[in-house]
Amino acid sequence: MNLLSPPAGQLEIEVVFDLVCPWCFLGIRRLRRALRRRPDIHAELRWRPFLLNPDAGPAGMQRQDYMLRKFGGEERARRLHNTMTELGKAEGIVFRFDLMRRVPPSVDAHRLVRYAAQHGAADTVVDLLFEAHFTQGHDIGDPSVLVRLAVLAGLEREPAWRFLTSGLEADAVHAENLRAHRLGINGVPCFVMSGRHGDSGGHAIAGAQEPEVLERLMDVALAEAAEF
Repeated sequence: MNLLSPPAGQLEIEVVFDLVCPWCFLGIRRLRRALRRRPDIHAELRWRPFLLNPDAGPAGMQRQDYMLRKFGGEERARRLHNTMTELGKAEGIVFRFDLMRRVPPSVDAHRLVRYAAQHGAADTVVDLLFEAHFTQGHDIGDPSVLVRLAVLAGLEREPAWRFLTSGLEADAVHAENLRAHRLGINGVPCFVMSGRHGDSGGHAIAGAQEPEVLERLMDVALAEAAEF
């Protein structure tokens, strides 16, 4: 330890996101890159669920139908996919939209993140879920897929399976989604620095921002915290 080095700034970052949102995958990768660039900041990430498709049933939606409804046609959806693919390359993301057959409900995936947080594995599980969905084309609404990812993150299979099949924490996921809307968060990803939303005097920013933008917001949040 270098005693002459200044202590790392302590920062809490709430990440409001959905696991079926490609912009969230991109934005979180950029956040991680920003944090790697700033070893002087010690950040604790808190994962807050947001449901882009709150009315999706247990079977989810056929991806083709979803894209038609959301974007109005295949051509517009194709342009979006091409844009995301190019942006993803810079962050080491290989988007494989061609492998995706349906848009799954994300409540159970968010439940798994909450479960993993109890065991110190939430960050790892989030990364695995995004990779499984967007890079490997797996169905992250399928409990068998979720439990396999839980094991990859170092969690025990049987307790994770019991949790996933219990329905526990589903109400909490829906409550967090409502909380985000009450705070005025209508799009994701949204990064809330120091645990305070912008409307209440904190520092928040929405969208898959470049690392430089995120760094500036971190510095503002740390400077404000140092005044108290």
